[in-house]
Amino acid sequence: MSATSEKLDHSEDPRYTTTGALHVPAGQGPTTWFSGDTYTIKATGQSTGGSLGLVEATVPPGGGPIAHAHTRTDEAFFVLSGELEILDGSRTFVAGAGDFVFVPRGIRHRFKNTGLHSARMLFMFTPGGEESVFAYGDEAKPGQPPPAWGIERFSTPEILRFNEEFGVQILPE
Repeated sequence: MSATSEKLDHSEDPRYTTTGALHVPAGQGPTTWFSGDTYTIKATGQSTGGSLGLVEATVPPGGGPIAHAHTRTDEAFFVLSGELEILDGSRTFVAGAGDFVFVPRGIRHRFKNTGLHSARMLFMFTPGGEESVFAYGDEAKPGQPPPAWGIERFSTPEILRFNEEFGVQILPE
């Protein structure tokens, strides 16, 4: 019998039997309002062994975070719907549905919805961990819009401590 037609028993091979996938069904994951947006955490540094953090965002018109830089983390965005103005250092550009944006650590950036309708995107931190900042947001309430944030919300003791611990620098426009 040839090796290709022979039935192999893989029941003892951990490559065939070890499990460990993270599955977060649609509509699931902790959801908060932060910076005027709605963020649902899909994966955390803790749930991925530190590899990454993945967040689904809904950004209403006018929404988006204050300009900032991550000194220890890279960030990537994938726009699912709508358009977002991206600040990259001192330049801006528009990212639309299907666009991917990678922001290396140390680069000043932000996204802002300058359109008329909400935009949706996924964004990822590598390594994971910085997505835990969204725990300092407000509890999301169904049927209500998230409140806008002023710069003072980014200066609360909890967020200042978080930014120091994770190397996030607020760099307003």
